[in-house]
Amino acid sequence: MKPTQYKLQSLISGELFNDTGWMLDYEKDGKPALIRAVYEQIQLNPGDQSKGIYRFADWLPVNRILAGSSAPVTYKSIGLANLLGLSNLYITFSGFWPEKGVLMTTCSFKETEAYSVCARLDSKQDKVLVVASAGNTARAFAKVCSENHIPLLLCVPEDNLNALWFANPLENCVKLIATKTGSDYYDAINLSNIACLGKGFIAEGGAKNVARRDGMGTTMLSSVTTIGRIPDYYFQGIGSGTGAIAAWEANMRLIADGRFGCNKAKLIVSQNYPFTPIRDAWNANSRTMLPMDNETARKQVEIIDAKVLSNRKPPYPPVGGLFDALSDTKGEVLAVTNEDARFAADLFQQLEGNDIHPAAAVAVASLLQAVNDKMVEPEAILMLNITGGGENRFKNGKTLHFLKPDVLFEISASENEIHEAISNLFSF
Repeated sequence: MKPTQYKLQSLISGELFNDTGWMLDYEKDGKPALIRAVYEQIQLNPGDQSKGIYRFADWLPVNRILAGSSAPVTYKSIGLANLLGLSNLYITFSGFWPEKGVLMTTCSFKETEAYSVCARLDSKQDKVLVVASAGNTARAFAKVCSENHIPLLLCVPEDNLNALWFANPLENCVKLIATKTGSDYYDAINLSNIACLGKGFIAEGGAKNVARRDGMGTTMLSSVTTIGRIPDYYFQGIGSGTGAIAAWEANMRLIADGRFGCNKAKLIVSQNYPFTPIRDAWNANSRTMLPMDNETARKQVEIIDAKVLSNRKPPYPPVGGLFDALSDTKGEVLAVTNEDARFAADLFQQLEGNDIHPAAAVAVASLLQAVNDKMVEPEAILMLNITGGGENRFKNGKTLHFLKPDVLFEISASENEIHEAISNLFSF
């Protein structure tokens, strides 16, 4: 394929400029802001499902196609919709569900990020991509980088290593370092930031990377091209909120397309109680995150089932970030207990026919809460973003391979210790 044609845009000045290859930041007067991709192709022309995630390549900032991807699939709910009295509930599923035509073998929508980000990379670049993760993102990037021989350094908390399972052994281009037991995603991010200061390493960028956001935005593209119009409501469990930002950005592109309506889907996002920093900031009408001490945060993360929803420094404050997305769509942030999420997961299995991840169960539980509180109209068009599932069926009968850390670090490890250890993992 030819590289997708696009420009990057500053969300502060509105200035358009060329992507120099791996641009993540564009600050003006010290004010933080995201940058956004503006695509030459204004109207979306999706390919068929056989093209995987690249069926939406018109709106992905990619230079090439990588093998092995699968796109999210959207279908109209019957079981859950009937129970809740909803006439237009659409479920967008990312994971493993062969009968629906979705074959993400890591069982998570993080594959949408990995296949987009890695396809944005210049195949001739020789730096090591650095990714911090609480589990699912690491699994997705490890799979994609291993299969496509892209050097990768993963940074993951030791307590989350059980998420690093694979159907096949990984190639040697993938390395793993971890922060010792008692640490969390915040510590893994710090470790990755230090690693990126070393020669030969490049930060994946998280929410700042337009390829990550637009990869995640394919869930909204799947939904809208299936339904035929932009939904009225969008439900998702969040940790960083990057997926919700991505849905909002995709929504605006779909409005500009002109064929799917002009409404903005109301973002109803949810966190796993008691870890609710985004909800707390939003309910306080604060653009900045509220103070949270490390010990309190770690105790809250220990409690929640959906460990992947434990980002302490989400892209909430920047221009173009989650605060703006929620504000623009008159959104809501809900809180869901472990018990409610477990109930919702069982309900989804019973009524829809597949197992789902704890983060997706948080989204289902928030939908139940919203219906019970009459936050949505029975006839409204709802999109429920199931961000991971089918893991039990995918694993059934398989011998799994687990990635073990090449180095374990104390939270207090110095920059010198970290750089010395990781420099020996790759040949530069």
